[in-house]
Amino acid sequence: MMKLIILLLLFPFSLAMAQGKTTVYFIPGLGTDYRIFTELELGDNYEVEYLHYFTPPKNTTMKTYAHLMAKQIDTTSKFIIVGASLGGMLATEMADFMSPEKTILIASAKSRLELPYMYRFQKVVPLQKLVPGKIIKSSTQFLRKIVEPAANKKNDFYTDMLNKKDPLFMKRAVDMIVNWKRTEYNSEIIHIHGNKDNTLPLRRVKPNYVIENGSHVMAYTKSKEISELFKTILL
Repeated sequence: MMKLIILLLLFPFSLAMAQGKTTVYFIPGLGTDYRIFTELELGDNYEVEYLHYFTPPKNTTMKTYAHLMAKQIDTTSKFIIVGASLGGMLATEMADFMSPEKTILIASAKSRLELPYMYRFQKVVPLQKLVPGKIIKSSTQFLRKIVEPAANKKNDFYTDMLNKKDPLFMKRAVDMIVNWKRTEYNSEIIHIHGNKDNTLPLRRVKPNYVIENGSHVMAYTKSKEISELFKTILL
C-alpha cells in the first residue's frame, strides 16, 4: 500500500519531467539515413526523432526544401536540430526561420563558401542536370569507397543505406547543393568536423570542434567521441 502511495505521489513529477524533455531531430546526409546516428548517445533528458527525406519538386532550392522538411518538426516544445552533410546544410537554413535550442552540424557546411570547388564548377557546367539519377547514385557508391575509406570497414551498412535512396531524389538534392546561394549563417550554429573528411575537406570549413581522424561518416564511425562532445554542447 505504501509503495502505491509513493508511486502516486511521484507520478505528477515524473510526468512533468517527461514532458520537459527536449527533442533532438536528426537529419541524415545525401547517401545515408537515420542509421548513421543510431550509435550516438544523448542521455535520458532527450527524445530522439529522425527527419525523413522525400523527393523534392524539380528546381527546388535548399531554402525551400528546408521549409518543407521542417514540417516534420514539432515546434510546440523545446527542440534541437542535428544535421550531417546535406542534413547540416538544411539545418543551417532552418536556423534562420525556426527557434531551436541549438543547431549542430556534423561533417557538413554552413554556406557554399565551405563547399569544395567541384560544386562551384558544376554550377557553371551543370553536369548534375545532364547525368541520370541512376548514374549519380552508382558513381556516389563508387567514389565513396575511394574518397571515404573509413566507410569500407562496414561497406554493406553504407551500401544498404545508399541502395534505398531514390535516384531522382539524389539528382535533385545534388542540384540543390550545387545551386546553394547561402554565404552567411547564424553565428550560434555549432559545427563539428573531422580532419580526415575528404568529401568536405577541413581546410575549407570553420568548425567549432575538430574530431581527430574523423571522416565524412564520423557520425557513426566516431560516435563515442561525438557523444562525449555532445555532453558538453548540450549542457
